Amino acid sequence: MTGQIAIAPEERFLDCVHCGLCLTACPTYLTNGMEADSPRGRIYLMRELQAGRIAPTDDIVRHLDLCLGCRACETACPSGVQYGTLIEAARPAIEAIHRRRGLPRITRKAIGGILASPGGQRWLARAARGMPRTALSAIARSPRWPDALRYWAAMAAALPSPWRGALPPVVEPRGPVRADVALLTGCIANTFFGSTNQNAARLLAHAGFRVHIPPASQCCGALLLHLGRRQEAAALAGRTVEALRALPVDPTAVVTTAAGCGAVVREYEALLGDAASAAIGARARDVTSLLAEAAFPTQPTRMDKVVTYHDPCHLAHAQGVRDAPRALLRDIPGLQLVDLFEADICCGSAGTYSATEPAMARQLMLRKIEHILHTGADIVTTPNPGCLLQIRAGLLIRDAPVTAVHPVDLLAAAYLPRAIELI
Repeated sequence: MTGQIAIAPEERFLDCVHCGLCLTACPTYLTNGMEADSPRGRIYLMRELQAGRIAPTDDIVRHLDLCLGCRACETACPSGVQYGTLIEAARPAIEAIHRRRGLPRITRKAIGGILASPGGQRWLARAARGMPRTALSAIARSPRWPDALRYWAAMAAALPSPWRGALPPVVEPRGPVRADVALLTGCIANTFFGSTNQNAARLLAHAGFRVHIPPASQCCGALLLHLGRRQEAAALAGRTVEALRALPVDPTAVVTTAAGCGAVVREYEALLGDAASAAIGARARDVTSLLAEAAFPTQPTRMDKVVTYHDPCHLAHAQGVRDAPRALLRDIPGLQLVDLFEADICCGSAGTYSATEPAMARQLMLRKIEHILHTGADIVTTPNPGCLLQIRAGLLIRDAPVTAVHPVDLLAAAYLPRAIELI
């Protein structure tokens, strides 16, 4: 059998010595215990596919599809295997030669058409406004319904009402300007978590940053990249780069409130391969990381709550940001931050994964919820919209009295005096 697809140079596969230290970090291996659903197993499959020793059958592709792309294996790996680069290269290569059939094909096409386009976002917002949330919540909570139906009902009911506000082109600080930064508002994050973007802009301004908002809210390319549609993702990334370059200033940081978006922007150079994208990728910062380095001019108000924190995969593993959000939360008087077991194990959201692989996503979601409930926390916080939606759905299924919020919204409640307004 001859080689069929090109994924990566052979030496990149050989970086993996198959030691197995990644196994306990891999969510799908923890769930089903199959070697082919572990990082080293998938590396073996990718290498064999590239060499042409196995064919891209439905079963082989299925093992690769089940990878969340969470990159927890990279954190665990002592050999520095660049697994994320390998799986992201494999996906478009497979899409080019493997024809999906039935519902998986329809689902992937629909996701790409809806989530990554302005028209699709508008359609989704209209649909969300018309959802019978009370009935959906009742279905999600009731064990009388099939698990799959309860999952989808919970996901729909957990979706926030579309945000109707708008951010101005510039949000000015009241005092001296520390630096000029750009805030990427995104697609899903802007449509359904726009108030979080608003709070992020206000907090940044409160900390002394002049915040510039690129004029066109759009997908950064992350969602299509998850689906293996690399060329289309690159086109969206290119538009994002151009929107940032069109700003009246050259921002010192490109800030995101969605961990998945931030991870992709950091890798724009690999996606686009030019100097402008490299410069922007080097400046990508999660909002919590930047705020942790700043000093707020006011003292936070007291917040007597027990809070636990979930690490988004693409913040902890892809960007290496773990301490900053926790440090910000610990600075709030009265707030008790409690540890979450398996805090950096994926909740099952993983970009488009919760829609393309709902069965596995549901198992990981419920595993995460059990750990959250065990903490006794009033609030679970995580700086990624996809994780928030997934966790809110799981809490709804369990009918649990726990609130899931973005840390930016907690910080806004603690730090922002009412006099601070968007100007």
